[in-house]
Amino acid sequence: MRITLQISDDLLARARALAEEEGRTLDSLIEEGVVLVLKKREGPPGKDFKLPIPKSKGGTLPGVDIDNWASLEDLMEED
Repeated sequence: MRITLQISDDLLARARALAEEEGRTLDSLIEEGVVLVLKKREGPPGKDFKLPIPKSKGGTLPGVDIDNWASLEDLMEED
């Protein structure tokens, strides 16, 4: 899809320089930036994110699933 963007001259010059340095198109650099911003706003990390569990302290409490955000939130809200 073709669109028109209005960005500052300085930002455009920096983006063009980076694209050239990396041997890629300005389009691909801008697209990567939009993807990164959208991912950042999507919420908590997905399944690929693993919290480190220190084994020297015994790990997590029994029944705690650190891969389940909803259950972690429920545990944190319990009084």
